[in-house]
Amino acid sequence: MTERSISVDRMENLINVFGSFDENLRIIESELDVKVLDRDSELKISGEDEENVACAEKAIEGLLSLAARGESITEQNVRYIVKLTQEGKAEKIASMAEGVVCITAKGKPVKAKTLGQKNYIDAIKNNTVTVAVGPAGTGKTYLAVAAAVTAFRAKQVNRIILTRPAVEAGEKLGFLPGDLQNKVDPYLRPLYDALFDMFGPETYNKYLEKGNIEVAPLAYMRGRTLDDSFIILDEAQNTSREQMKMFLTRLGFNSKIVITGDETQIDLPADKTSGLKEAVRVLSGIEDIEICRLTSADVVRHVLVQRIIEAYEKYERARPQPPHRPGAPRQNQTNRGRRK
Repeated sequence: MTERSISVDRMENLINVFGSFDENLRIIESELDVKVLDRDSELKISGEDEENVACAEKAIEGLLSLAARGESITEQNVRYIVKLTQEGKAEKIASMAEGVVCITAKGKPVKAKTLGQKNYIDAIKNNTVTVAVGPAGTGKTYLAVAAAVTAFRAKQVNRIILTRPAVEAGEKLGFLPGDLQNKVDPYLRPLYDALFDMFGPETYNKYLEKGNIEVAPLAYMRGRTLDDSFIILDEAQNTSREQMKMFLTRLGFNSKIVITGDETQIDLPADKTSGLKEAVRVLSGIEDIEICRLTSADVVRHVLVQRIIEAYEKYERARPQPPHRPGAPRQNQTNRGRRK
C-alpha cells in the first residue's frame, strides 16, 4: 500500500475540485484505483499501485491550482487532467488557465480548455492561415469566432466574414420555405449562435447592418478580394477542391483565414475529393500556414460525446477495406463512413 499527502490551504478550492457530492473525487478514485480521504486540511491518497497514487497526487494538485485561479472545475476538466498526468504531462496543466481569448457579451471569459485548443489559439495568433481539423465538440468554430471578435475589437481588422458550404445532407434546399437567404440560414446557424454569444444580439445586428459582419454561403465569396478581414470557413470538409482553392485565393492584405472541418463528416458524393483533405496535404509545410489537428481528447462537450467519437474511430479502423475495382475512383475511409 502506497500513501501520499497533500496540504490544502483554502477549503473553498477543495470544494470546487471535489464537486457536488464529491462527484469529481469519485472520478479520480475510479480512474486511478485510489482512495482519497480529507483529514484536517490534508488529503490522504492511498492505493496499491505507486504510479497511480503519484498520478492522483499530481492531478489533484493541478486541479487545486486551476481552482485557485478562479477556474470552475467540471467533469471534463477532471478526466482530461487525469489523462494528462497518466501521459506524464502534469507540468502542462498550469498553462491551461493562461490567456483569455475573448470576453462574451455576458462577461464570460473564453479560454482554451485543453492543450490542443491552446495550440490552436496560438496558431491563429501567429499565422495568416490556420487549418483546424478535428471531431465535433473540440471548439474549432467557437474559438475561431472568439479570436475573430478579439481582433475586431482591437481594430486589427475591419470585418468578420463567416462562411460555410451549403451542402445538402439528406435534405433538399428546394423543399425549404422562403427565399435563398432563408434556405441557407439553417446551414449558418452555428456561426450566428457563436456571434450572438460574443457580441450580444443588439451589437451583432448593429455591426451586421453596417457591413462589419458578414455571414454567407461559400458561393458568395467568388470573385472577391477580402482585405482587412478575419475570414472563417466552417465545415470545410464539404468543400470541393475547386471551392477550397477559390476560397484560399480570396485572401487580401491585413487579413487572416481560419479553416475548420471534420474529415469524418463528409457529405460530398463518394467520387468527389474533399477540398479540406486536399488542402491539408497541399499546404502542409508552407510558411505562415499552420495545420492543427484536434482529437477526441480535446472534446469539451458531454463526456459521452468523447466516447461516441472514440467508438466510431475504433469501428472505422476495424472495418475491412473494400476491394478496389480497376478504373474506379478510390473511395477513402472517411467517405465510406460519412453520415447519411
